[in-house]
Amino acid sequence: MITLWHCLSARSFRPLWTLEEMGLAYELRMLPFPPRAMARPYLDENPLGTVPLLVDGATRMTESAAICEYLVRRHGPSPLDVAPEEADFGAYLNYLHFGEATLTFPQTLVLRYGRFEPVERRQLQVAADYAKWFLARLRSLEPVLTTREFLCAGRFTAADISVAYALMLAEHLGLGPEILPVTADYWRRLQGRPGFRRAMTAQQAAAEKQGISLVPAPDTLPPG
Repeated sequence: MITLWHCLSARSFRPLWTLEEMGLAYELRMLPFPPRAMARPYLDENPLGTVPLLVDGATRMTESAAICEYLVRRHGPSPLDVAPEEADFGAYLNYLHFGEATLTFPQTLVLRYGRFEPVERRQLQVAADYAKWFLARLRSLEPVLTTREFLCAGRFTAADISVAYALMLAEHLGLGPEILPVTADYWRRLQGRPGFRRAMTAQQAAAEKQGISLVPAPDTLPPG
């Protein structure tokens, strides 16, 4: 069985959402955040101490967007995937990685320098600058989503999951009001998907069952 290690609303939410959209069987192992400090035995599973960690037989993966791509290819066929022969194959791969490399990356610096570092090491100007960087790059979605319901291929794909997680994290950071209207409407629509709602329910139920607090400690909103 597929096993996914996950912290509440961390990057590992991307593969969790993908698993639910695909209806795959999996075991969800919840961890307190940050796991490298709060769950030291986890380092035996993943020396990086980060989430996600997905184990599928001999396969072990720690990159959230790559895990989504792996799931839709290895356990497909799935409409969440876009095949090489489809016209939007390049756009699909681009948005799949845009969600992490371009959108989530600057947000992690906002978290680090605005919340995670000890008070004396925080750099609020750095956090503010990277928040602006994130929002500037996010604006590139507005003209795309003005003319289509989803990012590519005329359907919901893993690329939407990747980008949508960055929008989820933006809300955790208090940047939700800065998201432009068309993109904000796109995010609201995606939150209405049954797969999204199942993933939210799954993480809450697993956290309660496994004794993981549903209320993050101060300054520990999880990016993964």
